[in-house]
Amino acid sequence: MSSRVISPGVSSSGSPIRSLEAPGLRIGERIIKGLLWLAATLSVVVTTGIVVSLLVPSIGFFQQVSIVEFLTGTIWAPGFANPSFGVLPIVVGTLTVVFFAILIAVPVGLSSAIFLSEYATPKFRKTVKPILEVLEGLPTVAIGLFAFSVLTPLIRQLTPFLPWTGPFSIGVAGITVGLLIVPLVASVSDDAMRAVPRALREGAYAMGATKFEVALKVVVPAAASGIIAAFVLGISRAIGETMVVLLVAGAGSPVLSFDPTKGIQTMTAYIGSTATGDISQGTITYDSIFAVGALLFLMTLAMNILAIRMVKKYREVYD
Repeated sequence: MSSRVISPGVSSSGSPIRSLEAPGLRIGERIIKGLLWLAATLSVVVTTGIVVSLLVPSIGFFQQVSIVEFLTGTIWAPGFANPSFGVLPIVVGTLTVVFFAILIAVPVGLSSAIFLSEYATPKFRKTVKPILEVLEGLPTVAIGLFAFSVLTPLIRQLTPFLPWTGPFSIGVAGITVGLLIVPLVASVSDDAMRAVPRALREGAYAMGATKFEVALKVVVPAAASGIIAAFVLGISRAIGETMVVLLVAGAGSPVLSFDPTKGIQTMTAYIGSTATGDISQGTITYDSIFAVGALLFLMTLAMNILAIRMVKKYREVYD
């Protein structure tokens, strides 16, 4: 028996073998790949620019003000003749807004998502879901004006037993921000629950579970990572909200108080009301804006890092 040497790329019959390797990227695909790379690079560059723009003036601020005084002081009066830079009052104001916003957004948003995912008919969901996504983009200044002119008087009429003072209220601001982020929480949570495989639902139904039990004990735990991400996005939106708290909570004297009936200055309200161009660049009051912004950035960053760990912990992977 004679042996026959077969050349690479040639079959035993002598005909060339077609390569099974994918052809090189076409010109259009190369352009798309380049644009995607440019978008990713631009996002990194912009984020780096934001960090640098906050860091440089903040360093100058902390060269004149002790960081311990800044974080633990209870008097925030940067524009006074004898300035004081205790940031705690406006941090408390920000966290108070977030607290009341969570009380509204979490139960209402999650309930809305459960209804859309498990109870709503396809026609109803097809109608309501785009409306939710449109509501996410409403101008916050318009919502703030609505809250100041309509929601604030309405809540005061419904709660005459509370000691309302002045035109501003941190409680109403928190409720308004909560309503503002409800569409975001509901939409993202609904997407997470819709991604849960139908086999899990059918298995629970086969064991005799009711629709409500399936929603709470099967779908919600299975979509926990996406729901947590929705909550984090909503809280981040609440922390960074400016116009609503500026119009409804006010930008008056910052006081260390948890009273929801009073107007309290928040971190974003201070930045929005102070950075108007009336302050000379290079002064300590000017640098205090960036110090507050840097603290706000770190708070949001810490919360997102915590959320990423929680999402990884509760993430479910389905084949």
